[in-house]
Formats: sequence, structure tokens, C-alpha cells
Amino acid sequence: MHAVVRRNGLSPERVLFAFIIVLALTLNVGFTVGDLGNPEQHNRYELFGALVVSLIATVMKFGDRSPLGSTMLATSLVADLQLIAAAVCWGLYAGFGSETTAAQMATVVSLAIGALVANIISVVLLVIEVASLRR
Repeated sequence: MHAVVRRNGLSPERVLFAFIIVLALTLNVGFTVGDLGNPEQHNRYELFGALVVSLIATVMKFGDRSPLGSTMLATSLVADLQLIAAAVCWGLYAGFGSETTAAQMATVVSLAIGALVANIISVVLLVIEVASLRR
């Protein structure tokens, strides 16, 4: 079975690579779903998980030598930047000692939505790359 997987251009490393990229997307979706300004509908640990997995995906993309690799790396860097900004904003807002307002939460979620767009582009590029391997 292992040889069949490699003959088709897929390897366990590529499967792990795709898994991490899709996990980054799904964690990001999970964080952003809900009322934009309602802090109770957005979990800080989910944002942290999305950021950590996104950073792991970025590190993995540094080794990608595929034709779409540089574009995939760029989308990952954008997602990281957006998620870091969201986490920093939320940390600053929480540091003031008061509850996070709807406007502040909307800023955090909006930044995470920007990362979500970058993650969607990354997954689309991954699907294009995998589809081109089949030809």
C-alpha cells in the first residue's frame, strides 16, 4: 500500500502537510463563526489553537518546493500576521481589566476573518496542486 501511495505522487509527508493546512482552516472557521461582536461566541483557546497550527503550517511550507509553494507560503504568512494581530488586540483589550466590548471583539474577529480568507486561498492552491499531480 505504501508503494501505491508514493507512485501516485502522494507520500505520508504530503498527507501530513495537507492535514495541517486543512486543520488551520477549520480551526480558523471555528473561531470566526458566531456573532461578530459577541465575546461569548468566540473562544480564546480556539484562536490560540488556530494561531499555533497556522504557524506550524507556515514552517512546513518553507520546505515546499512545488510550483505553487511560494504563493502558498505567502498566504500562510498573511494568515499568521492576521491571527497574531487578532491575538495581540484581544490581549490588549483584556489587559484593560474590563470586559471586551462588542466593537473590540468585532476587531478581533475581523482580523481572524482576514486569516480565514488567506487559509481558504491556501487550501484552494493545495487542491490545484494535488489535481495537477494526477495528470
